[in-house]
Amino acid sequence: MRTKSLKKNKINVVTLGCSKNLFDSEVLMGQLKANGMDATHESKKDDANIVVINTCGFIDNAKQESIDTILRYAEAKESGLIDRLYVTGCLSERYKPDLEKEIPEVDSYFGTRDLPRLLKTLGADYKHELIGERILTTPNHYAYFKISEGCDRPCSFCAIPLMRGKHISTPIETLVSNAKSLVAKGVKELILIAQDSTYYGLDIYGKRSLHELLAQLSDVEGLDWIRLHYAFPSGFPLEILDVMRQKSNICNYLDMPLQHISDSMLKSMKRGTTKQKTLKLVDTIRERVPGITLRTTLITGYPGETEHDHQEMLEWVEQAKFDRLGAFTYSHEENTSAYKLDDNVPDEVKKERAEAVMEIQQGVSEELNSRKIGQTLKVLIDRKEGNSFIGRTEADSPEVDNEVIVSAEKHYLRIGDFANIEITSADMFDLMGEVV
Repeated sequence: MRTKSLKKNKINVVTLGCSKNLFDSEVLMGQLKANGMDATHESKKDDANIVVINTCGFIDNAKQESIDTILRYAEAKESGLIDRLYVTGCLSERYKPDLEKEIPEVDSYFGTRDLPRLLKTLGADYKHELIGERILTTPNHYAYFKISEGCDRPCSFCAIPLMRGKHISTPIETLVSNAKSLVAKGVKELILIAQDSTYYGLDIYGKRSLHELLAQLSDVEGLDWIRLHYAFPSGFPLEILDVMRQKSNICNYLDMPLQHISDSMLKSMKRGTTKQKTLKLVDTIRERVPGITLRTTLITGYPGETEHDHQEMLEWVEQAKFDRLGAFTYSHEENTSAYKLDDNVPDEVKKERAEAVMEIQQGVSEELNSRKIGQTLKVLIDRKEGNSFIGRTEADSPEVDNEVIVSAEKHYLRIGDFANIEITSADMFDLMGEVV
């Protein structure tokens, strides 16, 4: 067994789960570095003696990945490869007593709003003057931008309020200041994230204020793209569509998880909407912002979902032709209202239904992509892989959407720059093109 290290502490932050967790890890590292501490993100080198794992606790697969990661580092600690191990984030918030009992090798567990206490444990002071400052783990030209924390929605299947608490908006002036700071560091694209972005402002301004935030962010000089994620369909503030249409640097892109289309499922899920309202909202969004890219997510196998409900979803996916779509199997989560229901759709049926949804969507995606052949699109170059440059259009968010591939043998492009690319071919996932 290795003896305890005598060298200066180095902290490795490991992030699991969504972009909101990544944002939190970036804030943590910003605070650590401001305290003169050596912090890195998911270091490939085995040179950190302290590990902080920022966990996800959303659904079964994510929870299992978090537990497996904790166990792996707990074993490393037992073997003397690291000195200290801390766990934070959603899983820790939700299951702290169980985790303390089952994995005692972890030195301490922290919740989602325990940053000051975590910093103190690591020997750092929480610096209030650094609010908004962080160390980016993304390429320098784009950044995730959290506009609020928590959620007040009653969705029956969702454990997020249990882990993230009530909705708290960040004031517009703070966000605008943070955006200017990021742009000064080279950021060209902000990806707005929240548990529910369309609820923004209700708690501090007494009204939905996302459209006002978007308008003020769009005035930040040097900000080329503003992208909106995680809109909620019930009570959707249509004013944001007017701002999106009027402001050229707000991407004609909207991520709006709809979850289902069957009235019985929407009612049981406590989504606060109906099939007819959902269809009308999608039509209205497309009418007000022609050419908008719509991304959504759906759940298959929710308690009580019948074959008729499933077929209704399949028909809708085929007709609606969403530009981007992901399907997930229902996860029976403790302490949610749906947990009281009988989880009566077998796992294999849940999976088959999700695969059926995605099979249709792949055909839709290929059809929509093929229409772009011959068009010249503005592309932001994210990275170089082998003999190819990889970029994204206004219609694509990092990690989850399509990419544009350009030959690095024929063209020279700079990462973080925009380029005009003529699309020469396409498949269901990607576009291929040449520099104009």
